[in-house]
Amino acid sequence: MKQWRWLAGLAALGAILVLVMGTAGHAGPKMNYHHLNKIQKRLASGVFTEMLAPQATDVGTAVNPDVAAGGGGDEEGDEDDSLAPPDAYGSPSGSSSSDTSSYFPKGSDACRQTLGNNVKVNQNCLNVSDPDLAGRGQSQNETSIAIDPNDPNHMVASFNDYRRGDGNCYGAYSLDKGRNWNDTTIPMSFTRGNFVNTAREYWQAGGDTSVAWDTKGNAYFSCQMFNRGRGVSPNADQSSAFYVFRSTQNDGASWNFPGRPVREHSDTAGAGDVLLDKQLMTVDNNVGSPFQDRVYVTWTEFAADGTAYIYEAYSADYGEHFSPPHIVSGDSPLCGNTYGLPTPQGRCNENQFSDPFVGSDGALYVAWNNFNNVVSGADNRNQVLLAKSVDGGNTFTPPVKVSDYYDLPDCFAYQQSDPGRACVPEKGASKNSVFRATNYPSGAVDPTNPSKVVVTFGSYINKHSNESNGCIPAGFSPFGQNLFTGVKTPGACNNDILISVSTNGGATFTGTTADPRVEPTVNPDAGQATTDQFWQWAAFTKNGKLATSYYDRQYGNDEFNGYSDFSLSSSGSLDSWKVDRVTSASMPPPTQFAGQFFGDYTGLAAYTDAYPLWMDTRDPELFLCPGTGTTTTPPQTCGGTYTTPTGPLAANDQNIYTAAVGVSNR
Repeated sequence: MKQWRWLAGLAALGAILVLVMGTAGHAGPKMNYHHLNKIQKRLASGVFTEMLAPQATDVGTAVNPDVAAGGGGDEEGDEDDSLAPPDAYGSPSGSSSSDTSSYFPKGSDACRQTLGNNVKVNQNCLNVSDPDLAGRGQSQNETSIAIDPNDPNHMVASFNDYRRGDGNCYGAYSLDKGRNWNDTTIPMSFTRGNFVNTAREYWQAGGDTSVAWDTKGNAYFSCQMFNRGRGVSPNADQSSAFYVFRSTQNDGASWNFPGRPVREHSDTAGAGDVLLDKQLMTVDNNVGSPFQDRVYVTWTEFAADGTAYIYEAYSADYGEHFSPPHIVSGDSPLCGNTYGLPTPQGRCNENQFSDPFVGSDGALYVAWNNFNNVVSGADNRNQVLLAKSVDGGNTFTPPVKVSDYYDLPDCFAYQQSDPGRACVPEKGASKNSVFRATNYPSGAVDPTNPSKVVVTFGSYINKHSNESNGCIPAGFSPFGQNLFTGVKTPGACNNDILISVSTNGGATFTGTTADPRVEPTVNPDAGQATTDQFWQWAAFTKNGKLATSYYDRQYGNDEFNGYSDFSLSSSGSLDSWKVDRVTSASMPPPTQFAGQFFGDYTGLAAYTDAYPLWMDTRDPELFLCPGTGTTTTPPQTCGGTYTTPTGPLAANDQNIYTAAVGVSNR
């Protein structure tokens, strides 16, 4: 096994280290998960780390930090496929059971499911996976949704989908405003192999999906594809790429084949020299825009030199061909800490989670998280930056600051799980909430006023969570994640969704010079002042009212047991907000993937009403009952239960749900 060593040298962030090769005879480091430097590991998206990084061996228990940090275990750093089975199993399930609607089909409706006014979007019936592969063959997560501007009855949704075993890009479409859905399959098994000098390139996995419509009735679907390499298969290939598929005027029911390449990286030898991650897409569907129907994709490119820049490419021919990449996260004096790494595209060389969005005047905006800001003492803030293009994505302005923000806390420090990643710890003794999570920006432009640009983002330090009530930044953990005093203390730390507004087309924002401790939040309810809200998305209605949806722990005992609900805040003024509870009941913490992977973003679309799209865990997971499926006993399915420090937790499945929610004019 290759030997690696960590070198200190990033004084501004104290605990963040640079990974370098320590064995002679190798020209440079491999770039699978183990071999990312520490800042790159922090930035890698949920779908990427879920595919390539190790996981815990049980739900609610500690794991070995040396393995997760790259100090041992599998060299290629793939996730553990030996997850612990449930600690107990229930009685055999039957088709009449009230909690098995996602498993037993009903007539010709497959496994359609509603929970109150919450509608299940993925229509597949639950696969029964082996207990050590819980989540494989089953889960759906990381959502996106879009409404046809020509006919608001028509919607398309996308998500990571594991029904084929590994993660794949799947979708669904609705012709009646989201009341009923049909599955749609993205033909992603292989693409043309020109970039690898073969007729075809076959793909093992995909994810990080997003969807959008143009003005001609075409829907578009963006999909990240990649191969795992030798960590889990005899195939050395670690190539990765982004593709866009088009549904040509049939409302998302089917897609062109093969997908059209946005960015491709050939790595058939498994060098792991470049990793393409977290692509998101938007389409300029504003009639009269100088760039009407242009398709934009932005992404993060983890390079072998340790950098992580944001790039953009566009299509001016309805997704048939894409431009060369254009740098988005260029140079700025806002980026004073380059970690001693190269700056080939400018000083802003460590970035992640770009969100592209367009105004009615054709301006393209990209907001993203940047980690090059200078901090001192125990402060651990980072910054949201934004760049603008007025020439159809060919060039971008220098980055401007939208706001500072504070990311979520280190999971291992407070939950003794998932080292190297952040999560959303609940308060008190419970340690059920261990799925990796990060704060990120989501932006939108008022369709009635192209000069009004809003960006929403999460921050762990905010007007409700700061030194005055016992939440104090405390530097960084050995894994490079944020530490705070007060994380597990009721009434102290909690995450809020903040909003920063520009009234001059993105030149300046209300949060540019403001501290997150005083910035406005979209969470005005009294119960939200002491509870976590996270993973938001924002969208304007056609009349200029803003909706923001997010996970919300203000209900019931969510903040203390790790359960979550989904809420939507809306406003016409951006000063006063109405909060609606969207979920009809609280959702338990996820149990699939050892509870550590739940996606890392949600979706929202709006026309007159808002349609949030979220991952939901209220449907049970089923297993082969122990002692059945033998020569003497026919197979039967059973539910399962995991033992946690605060009581039993029923095994659950990750499905996708939506609901129609009115938008306030406050």
